[in-house]
Amino acid sequence: MAVGKGRPMSRHKASTMDADLQKVFGKPVLELYEAAAGHDASPALARALELRSFLALTEEQVARVRDRVHADMDPDRNMGELSADKLRFDAQWLDAALKARDGYRAALGELLRTMPPPAQQARPVRTVQLRATATLPPSAAPAPQRAGAARARRP
Repeated sequence: MAVGKGRPMSRHKASTMDADLQKVFGKPVLELYEAAAGHDASPALARALELRSFLALTEEQVARVRDRVHADMDPDRNMGELSADKLRFDAQWLDAALKARDGYRAALGELLRTMPPPAQQARPVRTVQLRATATLPPSAAPAPQRAGAARARRP
């Protein structure tokens, strides 16, 4: 589920970048999710929380595989229960989860680094609309050719 539409993913799961989010946005993560649910939430906040949700979910996957491997390798466990195929599969799963985690951490870190300081985020952006003060006579500029139109041949 996307942030702002119903209940956000992984809202209550911790992530390794929660402190960074709080530092940049100035509020605890749960309050940021509440702020993102409003219709005046910034797109940067929504994107940051979406990445954070994916990161928290991926970090949970990493922890599950790690814990499973630790349980399988417990010294008190029956050695007859060890399976090289199962351990290879867990290693592949762990590798994929770690790569995903690293990707989400990098994307979220980049987003947070490139955001303006919180004081600048609150200010509305003023735009200036320029107006043309002079017009050219129709003969001063050549008429644009239509796409696909053939040029007339000169004798």
